[in-house]
Amino acid sequence: MKINVLFALASLMLLASCSRGVDLYQDPENKTSEEDINNNVKGVFGVDFASNQDWCTTTSGELTILADASVSKVQLLVKVREVYDDVPSYVTRDAVKLLNEAEVKGQTTIKMSYDAPKENLGFYVAFITDKGNVYKKVKGNTVSVEEPARTRTLSADYVLPSGEFRLAKAIESYANQRGWVEGEMLYDLSDDDYDRLKMISPDYSDEFKTTFRDIVFDIFPNGRSHRNIDLVKESNFFNDKIYPITTGDEPIIVTPTYKCDNPSKYGYEVWNSDLYYYYYKADAVNRMTDDEAAAYFMSLPKYKAIPFEKSFDKTEDDIIAKHGSFALLYFGDGTPEVGENGSVGSFMFPKGYKIGFMIRAKTTADNNKKQGEVYGDGRLNGHINTDKNYNFSSSKLAANDPRAAWLNINKKMMLTWESGTDADFNDIILEIEGGIEDIIVPPPFVFPQVFTYCFEDTELGDYDMNDVVIKALRLNETTIEYRIVACGAHDELYVKNLNYGAISDSKEVHELFGTTPQNFVNTQNGDSYTFVVGTRTVDKDFKLSEEPDNEKPYIFNKTKNKNIYLSKAGQDPHGIMVACDFLYPLERICIRDAYPQFNNWGQNPINSTWWYMSPDQSKVYKN
Repeated sequence: MKINVLFALASLMLLASCSRGVDLYQDPENKTSEEDINNNVKGVFGVDFASNQDWCTTTSGELTILADASVSKVQLLVKVREVYDDVPSYVTRDAVKLLNEAEVKGQTTIKMSYDAPKENLGFYVAFITDKGNVYKKVKGNTVSVEEPARTRTLSADYVLPSGEFRLAKAIESYANQRGWVEGEMLYDLSDDDYDRLKMISPDYSDEFKTTFRDIVFDIFPNGRSHRNIDLVKESNFFNDKIYPITTGDEPIIVTPTYKCDNPSKYGYEVWNSDLYYYYYKADAVNRMTDDEAAAYFMSLPKYKAIPFEKSFDKTEDDIIAKHGSFALLYFGDGTPEVGENGSVGSFMFPKGYKIGFMIRAKTTADNNKKQGEVYGDGRLNGHINTDKNYNFSSSKLAANDPRAAWLNINKKMMLTWESGTDADFNDIILEIEGGIEDIIVPPPFVFPQVFTYCFEDTELGDYDMNDVVIKALRLNETTIEYRIVACGAHDELYVKNLNYGAISDSKEVHELFGTTPQNFVNTQNGDSYTFVVGTRTVDKDFKLSEEPDNEKPYIFNKTKNKNIYLSKAGQDPHGIMVACDFLYPLERICIRDAYPQFNNWGQNPINSTWWYMSPDQSKVYKN
């Protein structure tokens, strides 16, 4: 029995919003007219969409990358804004995503195709070498590695101070005072000597500062919700591998480059902190257990390298710059002397020593609960990470978790610190150069950029855009991964033009998930169906957005004997590809309600182009 279309449209016009119980029934003989569709769209969205709105959020292109023999892999990256769930609400952050990558295999010229969000914040090429990673910002259609040297000749940039540097005093560590580490002592120069020790630093270029901010804070984004400790451990350069080894041929220079601690709110934590170091012969702990090594390290003298009050301004925050440089001093082995006959330091370390670092927090804010020593080597953090009498325990770091991590940025060795409680490992960042062997950290995993296909399965639909949801990721030059992630329809639907892995266009979509058309799949809170995944081999010049229409994914609605394709300019948004890991609407929630700026964009393609970054958190599906 047919339902009168005019009756259906009259009912539709009574709706105050586009949320409805079910999609309007479609005539199985497909007699729905263009006028019917337009009236439905106007009734659902309440606006007229621009005739030049092509519903496209993606751009594409090709880049020429010039490498040399030192490069093993190249990655094309894009900086974007992304939405993530920072409970209790969704927030945005800038992130770097992978668009394509290739093994170089001796090539000096690599042509790389890509799709990317139209709304992006710039592109980078990462050149992966056995001496570290070089990131170059894309400024045209060609990018060259132009590999920088491992380090500059220190004498050309730094003038070492003259005169003696004699230890002036010894103090008990907080750990000693609290009975955690009996006998642990810290050794300082005089305040005047730290003024003399500080060297003028040649500052970074503006280009490097931009790269630093884009890359470092993508690897270690701000905020405890990101669990950056997991990435630190995945690098495998922590605890016993956190120690650089001296070369004996140059001074070791440490330069504070960044701090972020919201100083006036939290008691000027970094400004009230100091950097200490300790050292030992590299083979001294070879036969020790972790507990024995930790006890040995605790017994070693700790020497103050930098009072951060002499590096950073008290109120500065989130500024990338060289804040003066300090050379580490070697005071010999054994227990040092202090005072008039105090041990005198040398700028040259013997070859084959390992150096460890510690930050001593001294702020008196919060009743001294923020005072304590935190070590790069987590084996020394058992008390400070877990004792609930002190604020550091709120970081949720485990007893033996590290407080520092190495990063390689354009052949520079950066030591990043978690000196507080949010465990994001970007509170303090130091560059360390000169007389130490390279520590080359494997390049961090970069998440591929996701492109999301959303389809409405009927011509007179509710536009919740979740009747079929497909996500595509480019893994490398010739591999695309497709994921069918949701099906919010009761009709029998088939995804066409995808026959890869577990995805078959001869199988009904619900069947791919092991269910029936009576059930929705991953469109209601609480759903947790496993994605259906397949990988496709493509040509190197393949671009998702430039696929021929007859090869792009589309939906066949068997129940209504109708094909649903991606929308073109002037059509209603029944099929869209969103250039992000899109948080699609919940069942029966129209996209205009889930994304309040969607209509603005629909009416004018140059307005609200970041519409998909601003969901109503209560109206989108949470994976």
